[in-house]
Formats: sequence, C-alpha cells, structure tokens
Amino acid sequence: MTRKTPTVARSRKYSVTDVAEAREITAGWLEGVGLQNAVLMGLPEVDDRYHVWRVPFVNSKDRKRVGELVIDARTSLIDKKESTDPLVLEARLLGKTSQGPITQRPAVGQNLISWVRNTVILEDSEKALADFPAMSVDLVFTSPPYYNARPEYGDYLTYEEYLLKLRRVIHQCHRVLAEGRFLVINVSPVLVRRASRSEASKRIAVPFDIHSILIQEQFDFIDDIIWVKPEGAGWATGRGRRFAADRNPLQYKPVPVTEYVLVYRKRTDKLIDWNIREHPNRAAVAESKIPDNYERTNIWRITPAHTDSHPAIFPFELAERVVRYYSFKGDVVLDPFAGVGTTGAAAAMLGRRFVLIEKEPKYVEEIRKAVVKWIGKEADEVMFVNCPAAETSGLLPLTYSA
Repeated sequence: MTRKTPTVARSRKYSVTDVAEAREITAGWLEGVGLQNAVLMGLPEVDDRYHVWRVPFVNSKDRKRVGELVIDARTSLIDKKESTDPLVLEARLLGKTSQGPITQRPAVGQNLISWVRNTVILEDSEKALADFPAMSVDLVFTSPPYYNARPEYGDYLTYEEYLLKLRRVIHQCHRVLAEGRFLVINVSPVLVRRASRSEASKRIAVPFDIHSILIQEQFDFIDDIIWVKPEGAGWATGRGRRFAADRNPLQYKPVPVTEYVLVYRKRTDKLIDWNIREHPNRAAVAESKIPDNYERTNIWRITPAHTDSHPAIFPFELAERVVRYYSFKGDVVLDPFAGVGTTGAAAAMLGRRFVLIEKEPKYVEEIRKAVVKWIGKEADEVMFVNCPAAETSGLLPLTYSA
C-alpha cells in the first residue's frame, strides 16, 4: 500500500529519510568497529524532538538490549557522545562489568609514521575517505569548490546541501588525520549573482559557516591568515563598479581582494610540542626547520594563479607555505578537493608524500601528467585508484632542493 502522507523524516527534509538508510549507516559503523557478527540491530526510530535516529543494539545470543547508535538525522553523521561506546558494547556482550573509565584505543596517544604512499584517487572525496585508514594523514590542505559562484560549480541545489557535503568530508578528514595535526582550508565569501535586475545579488559568508562546522567536528581554531591579492584583482567580479560610477551612500561595496586561509588543529589534550618532541623521525624534524625568510604576519601577499585547465586554482606559493609551515619532511599531505594537484606539487617539492582525491576525470588526467614532472621515475610507485597509472618510460628521477 502506498503511503499518502510523507513521513516525519521526509516532511522535515532530513538527510536520513527512512529505516533502510538508518540501517545502512549502522551496518557500516558496526563493521568499522568489528562488531557486525556480535550485535543485532533493533528497529530504528526517528526522534524528531532531537532530530536524530536511534538504532537499538541487542545481543545476538539472548536478544537483550546492550546499547544504541544515535545518528544525526540532518547530517547522517554518528553522534559519538550520545551513542554507546564500542568498548562498552564489547564489555556488555562479554558479560563484563565496567571497571573505571573507558580508555582510548591504543593508536591514540602514539606518534607514529604513516605507511601511506603517494596516492591519486579518482572518486568523490567523501566515498574515498570512508575507505581510508584512520589517523594515516599528517596534514590536510584544501580549497573546496565554490558554492555556485560560477556556472561550472552548479553542483548543489541549495547552500544547505553544499554545507552538508562539506561537513561529511570534514568529518572524514577528522577521522583520517593524526592526533593533534592540522587542517588548513582556503575559502572565501562567494557572490551569487542576481537572476534579473529586479533581484539583488547575494554575498554568502562561507568561511564563517565552515568555521562552525569545523568546531562541531572536533577541530580547534588556531589562526586566520589573510591572503591578499594585488590591487585590481577583484574587479573581475564587477563588485564596486556601481559605487565607483555614482558614489551614492548605501551603494558602497568594497572590491574583494582577499581570501581566508583558516588553520585548525584536530582536538587533543596534548600540546603542539608533543607532536614535535615525540615525532619518531628526529632527522625529519631537524631537516624541516623553517628558513629565516619566513612570513612573520598573518597577511600573505600572493599573486593568484590561472590555468586554462581549471577555473579556480590556488597558487603554488600558497600551497608551498602551508605545507612547509604545518608538516615535516616525509609526512602525508591530503587534499580531498585536489583539482589539478597544486597541493601535491608542493608536497613533492618539499619531500612530503601526497594523497590527492578528485572526482573530475579531466583534472585527474592533469595530475597524472604532472606527477611525472614532480617526481620523475618515482611516479612508478604512486598508487592510482580508479584511473590509469602515470607514464614514466624514458624518464630519469628528478631531485628537488627544499
């Protein structure tokens, strides 16, 4: 029988709309913690008072309730604070009583060298990162796609949908990032042009919404770096021309010549000194010292970059500074929105490893060609996922001086 009225989840436009989707998310979580064969799911129920789905867990042997998983209905993310801890589930399944507080898993609190090698992945970043090992990345640096600022970026029907997608990717970035390491994001407000002269254009404060998401996803805010472009760079947007012509009050709109480079650290009770002091490769720490001519303020004056192959790339100099200032030699640097791979180029030049994820085949093709220029014959060792390997025949290894 077809349901005539929409469910509560559908009427409220939740991201998780039905029992089947809640079960699918829960099954993935159980598999991730290794309890898929020990725990059975009860009937998921939506709790619209708190905008969550509650999925009860029962022991597969005696069908007694042992806990529950709480899923944020609006974002589809697991609410870790409200859900039963996996270690508590294990204890209840084994009939053990809790003896003191639950401790963190062994990997947390250890400063280990990642085994991940240079990798290029052709896939949606959310899906690709879901299969990536936890705490295997040392730095995340990215510039997410603009929200519908240009016709080629019209992938999202609403701004809320755009933010939800970013939150899901950020959630995965937190999982794969090593303890106390940094996520740096280049982002700026966007101008959504008016559809007709009777409407007003809108300027959306994207950086502040992303900041809120990062805090909710357990990142601590560290710094706001202002990337300043040469005077006149913002005139291409057309903003400010009306005021320049008429000079009427209320019409003033400054020409945007800046973008934010926002710096966050994965939340931990350990100081940054711990990441330096406990690094297992002391030679890498020594070799990663910043030279004297470093940027001393949070105002970075860098000329924008342009290429015919991509509508909005950030300049190599920007990536080079971020990689140099927020990682050690040998570290793994992730860019989940890789574009044509500028982050990878900077990582390679500075003796770091790269993980580049990009869903557009034409940009991955640009990366495949560029990898050979970055590391020469060593491109043979790069892992290419869902795309052909780079062609390295007849090449000699390249060397860089960092």
